[in-house]
Amino acid sequence: MSTRDWGLLLLLSFLWGGAFFFAAVAVKELPPLTVVLARCGLAAMALAVVLRLGRERWPFRVRAIPAFLIMGLLNNLVPFSLLFWAQTMIPSGLASILNATTPVFAIIAAHVLLTDERMALNKAVGIGFGFLGVVVLLGGGLVDGKGFALLGMLACLGAALSYGLAGTYGRRFRSMGFSPAQVALGQLVATTLMMIPLAAVVDRPWTLAMPGGLVVLAVLALALASTALAYVIFFRLLASAGAVNTALVTLLIPASAILLGVLFLGEVLAARHYAGLALIGAGLLAIDGRVLDRWRR
Repeated sequence: MSTRDWGLLLLLSFLWGGAFFFAAVAVKELPPLTVVLARCGLAAMALAVVLRLGRERWPFRVRAIPAFLIMGLLNNLVPFSLLFWAQTMIPSGLASILNATTPVFAIIAAHVLLTDERMALNKAVGIGFGFLGVVVLLGGGLVDGKGFALLGMLACLGAALSYGLAGTYGRRFRSMGFSPAQVALGQLVATTLMMIPLAAVVDRPWTLAMPGGLVVLAVLALALASTALAYVIFFRLLASAGAVNTALVTLLIPASAILLGVLFLGEVLAARHYAGLALIGAGLLAIDGRVLDRWRR
């Protein structure tokens, strides 16, 4: 991974770390499927405007539609729905930490399904360090499971599995000649079209009371910053850094959430948080491999 890739990865971790906070605010007044529909629909409209202003063509070619539908299912509909539903039962911080298992699933999927992303020792060691770091961040509660809803935890793991598969599947868009913004728009439109009947049947959103201003702002931030902008960065990273390296963002999200809390909410870090951050950093360095190569030389 280049220095530019690492910079984009850090930015993406802050955008998606904020998504857990925005979602936690939104699901207090809106049902999860309605939040997913609003997130994807608003983000799709924003990206459509961006593509038009940039004079890029919309990506709706006949041969690409099945790929966009599958990507929308794996990368949006399933994980968003599971995570938002989980956050009605467990804290958003725990949801982000469980979501950090995505690279584990991504490595397995890439090893089985791709020919150019075989599992290497440094990746296995790095993922081990990283996942140990998020366990330390949780303070041991993840191991014994006390005080947390089991169904919510399983839902987060299901979302991580879906994300891992999506990262591997999304590599195919590189050969289709689409820009990152075009891929992001295509999968978000596909997700929105799939979510409309689902949310209509389950939530009946037209019967819901108008949410408060804070919830509206949270949904807008979720759609525009944590989805539209984040997915442009995500697909750019997917093309340049690969599925496994891009999935490392989920290891950074819990750390990003803690750092944002310290900077903007005045929260104080415990000793285990520093230990978790150190382990995650060690894992990222092991996966990148350049420090180990220089040490060997």
